Amino acid sequence: MRSQVTGQKPLVTNFIILFSLLIMVYGLCGCEAFVRKFTRKPKIEDLPKEEMVLSPEEYQAPNLSKEELYRQYLLYWKTWQGEMVDSLTLNGNHKKQVSCAQETIKNLELLGEMLDDTSRKKIDAYLFSLNELKESVRKDIYGNKISQNRGEAERLRMLILRDFSYAKIKDNLK
Repeated sequence: MRSQVTGQKPLVTNFIILFSLLIMVYGLCGCEAFVRKFTRKPKIEDLPKEEMVLSPEEYQAPNLSKEELYRQYLLYWKTWQGEMVDSLTLNGNHKKQVSCAQETIKNLELLGEMLDDTSRKKIDAYLFSLNELKESVRKDIYGNKISQNRGEAERLRMLILRDFSYAKIKDNLK
């Protein structure tokens, strides 16, 4: 029996050596070409950087008539006022409420700059009310007076739209 075992031993060792050599050759060659596998890849930092060239361009605003500008500012004010009314909810974002109030006031001021003195005095009264509303919203961090502020914002929106629609104010533009 010993002769059979000793005869198979060199066959098994030859098979193991051949198998390991095949695995090593396959591992060295792999999926990519041998040269690409062992060449050093360039660093990204060494690549030349492109210089950014910035040239300022001034764009001219289109020349709008007084009527078009008034309608545009009225639309901006109306949009911000509506956004403020919508944001005045129980779980509303406090920063958004305050910023909407500021934008509403800014656009109403721009609207007022286009009006004559009598209409300007009327719009100043509304600006005063909006500033009070903004302060009330700013101080109401916890939302205790949210329904009062929302009611006041809706009331102001209705009154301003009634008094300063383009059809009523077109003769009072500067």
